[in-house]
Amino acid sequence: MAPGTNEKQPTEAKDDERVTALRRFAAAGRNWRRAQLAGSAALLAIALTGGAIAFGASGNSGTAPMASSSAVSPGLLASGSLDASIASLQAHLRTQPKDSDSWATLGLAYVEQARTKGDPSRYPQAEKSLKRALQITPGNDQALAGEAALAAARHEFAQALAYADQALKQNPYSADALSSRIDALVELGRYDDAAKAADLADQRKPGVPVFTRYAYVRELRGDVKTARQVLRQALSTATSKGDIAYVSAQLGLLAWNQGDYKSALDYYARALTADENYLPALEGRARAQAATGDRADAIKGMELVVSRYPLPQPLVELGELYEDRGAEGDKAKAEDQYALVEAWIALARANGVNADLDTALAAADHGDKAEALKAARAEWARRHTVHTADALAWALHVNGKDKEALPYARQASATGYRNASFSYHLGIIELADGQKAAGRAALTKALKLNPGFSPLGARAARKALEASK
Repeated sequence: MAPGTNEKQPTEAKDDERVTALRRFAAAGRNWRRAQLAGSAALLAIALTGGAIAFGASGNSGTAPMASSSAVSPGLLASGSLDASIASLQAHLRTQPKDSDSWATLGLAYVEQARTKGDPSRYPQAEKSLKRALQITPGNDQALAGEAALAAARHEFAQALAYADQALKQNPYSADALSSRIDALVELGRYDDAAKAADLADQRKPGVPVFTRYAYVRELRGDVKTARQVLRQALSTATSKGDIAYVSAQLGLLAWNQGDYKSALDYYARALTADENYLPALEGRARAQAATGDRADAIKGMELVVSRYPLPQPLVELGELYEDRGAEGDKAKAEDQYALVEAWIALARANGVNADLDTALAAADHGDKAEALKAARAEWARRHTVHTADALAWALHVNGKDKEALPYARQASATGYRNASFSYHLGIIELADGQKAAGRAALTKALKLNPGFSPLGARAARKALEASK
């Protein structure tokens, strides 16, 4: 289904309805929402689903979803192809309800659809489809790999690892299971094991899904050069539009993280040439435009992203762009975006997603600081990654606990991962702890690496440097 054709309009209309439902849900006001959000999340899930996945909802149908990526082949992500594949699988299963492999594929496709559309209400559908596959054929490696992807999407990474290992016992060459295993180890903070898993996956099933994960593992360990080389190799071998868009966007993100905005914009343009509606490229382009000072296009681009898929990160980024612009009404617009984050988190939790990291990151700067710390501590108790270390450090800082925050802030950078936000957080915490030289060095590092890492954060870093002279 080509982008821009009339055939795609019903899907886009459903996306607009889901966003409208989310905004209506969030509009009741921050105080009411805090009191009632959990109880109303189920109603929101119904509004968001809107009947888009009616098949499989009843018992008679035959049915008894990063910082992370999907195990589904990026080739399925070409505009329209995922929705079309799901519709085809649904039609097939109406006539062949005992086809366990198709149930497994449908479950995995639902996970990816939930991720790409920002709609966690689809995860229960994935769970039902995967359980049906395993009821028909216990030990089905595709279904076990799907369970791994679903657990990872719900941020249950220990469970994801267990399912991936079970799938690989059945089929050591399962690309989905190999990919999910890497994801789980990364998100559990087991980076040495993740590197070994990436090497093994590269030996057994080389291809775009493995190459991109291999690159990310290397980036987390500070080896940006190898990460870039691997991604370029993946792009040179990519043939489908989905693969080209996926890998180009990964290269754009890598370039942006290093402050190379020209290359980032070039890669995002290549991704959007392959797929003009590819969400990560649209979001990345807006982020890079903001970093180059093109605020108007950045806001326009991020508004487009959140109008389709209101996920926490772009919602926060759009809110901060409004705050940075500071025009009349922008403060209220920013607050609206942060309120939508709270609504999304409620929906995610109602559908079995552990949203503590999202809560911590958003609430620390734009919400309930005590809630941010509670969520960050809970997430750290589950997994020790660089991202959870950074989130916990920052949540401790905004709650005035800088001495406790400092070891976590330093741990976030201990692997060599080059992330300007991490350096910014570390610098601010060190200054608050009275370590002036170290704090200034960390802030300088952040601004040198990626001077446009955040419209508000970069401004705060410059102000802190000036005030600490």
